[in-house]
Amino acid sequence: MDRKSDSPHSDGGAYSSLVPPPSSLPKPILRRVRKLFWTPRRYVQLGFVLLNIWLCTEFYLFVLAAQLTSDGPLPSRPPGAEGWLPISGLMGAIDWLASGSLNPVHPAATVLFLTFLAISFLVRKAFCGWLCPIGTLSDGLAKLGRWLFMRNFLLPRWLDFPLLGLKYLILGFFLWAFYMMGAAGISSFIQSPYNQVADVKMLLFFVQLGTLGAVVLLLLTLLSIFVQGFWCRYLCPYGALLGLFSWLSPIKVRRDPASCIDCGKCAKVCPSRLPVDTKLAIISVECTGCMQCVEACPVVDCLHMGTPRWKPAPKQVAIIVAAVFIIFVITAQLSGVWQSNLTDEAYRYHIQRLGNPEYGHPGQ
Repeated sequence: MDRKSDSPHSDGGAYSSLVPPPSSLPKPILRRVRKLFWTPRRYVQLGFVLLNIWLCTEFYLFVLAAQLTSDGPLPSRPPGAEGWLPISGLMGAIDWLASGSLNPVHPAATVLFLTFLAISFLVRKAFCGWLCPIGTLSDGLAKLGRWLFMRNFLLPRWLDFPLLGLKYLILGFFLWAFYMMGAAGISSFIQSPYNQVADVKMLLFFVQLGTLGAVVLLLLTLLSIFVQGFWCRYLCPYGALLGLFSWLSPIKVRRDPASCIDCGKCAKVCPSRLPVDTKLAIISVECTGCMQCVEACPVVDCLHMGTPRWKPAPKQVAIIVAAVFIIFVITAQLSGVWQSNLTDEAYRYHIQRLGNPEYGHPGQ
């Protein structure tokens, strides 16, 4: 790993290099530091983390009741938990295009998948930078690394560049598999016993974590402490797909060279290691639209994320992200394509038979 002192994250982040530790600050300065840290993006991230905690808790209680009871109504199942099924959501979108109707097994997974695609087109890969709880966790682990070691470490370019392609290879594998399955195969998979309880199997993976799973998660956690966003940067196929859609977005981080003072602060805080300080516009699919570079720039209007004529503030981007999410969800609810058609009895039946061969992954 490259431990050079000029690492973009060796200064501890956008603000820690500019101010002393908070404990030694007078109260007015401490309030200013807190204001700098609690940006609109942080509020959106916190809100979405709390939403996911609520969804996972409600879904856990639903599954637990299905495991422990043999009849009667179950607690409410939150369809939003299907957001943790991106593969099912992508397959549902393909099936929707092929058949003309949205599958009723996990419709919310498809709705949320399309929601995040829309957000990526409108405001870059903002799902990764603003909404994804894994991305938020990665941010927190990177901050822990800076607190422990006073920096995050960077892999050398000769290793970083080929590793960047891994998530696109993984994405390509899934797309190739879907192509080989064909429309009929995808439709059959969606109706399979395995997919009908894919949400339950995802929950149980974490609740009943095995040794191999625990080792993998621990390794990814440690790597994310040392290397900011290790999973997101190198391995996440979902982020790779959203990045490709964000490349089509008219919104980009743009720099005014006339007012730029070449301080390099924008490049130092960029979590994606993009050369913001030398480009007129950032078109890279790795840009998450986090706006950390914009917030770090000391020159007013030198950097902005938008179009040449439209320069939205971070608060406006936060409103766009939240509004698109809410509009898609409410529209799906009003259209009757949000709730799964699986009844409590069907879930109870499937959950109590998860050990049977038909609930293994098709093709095993």
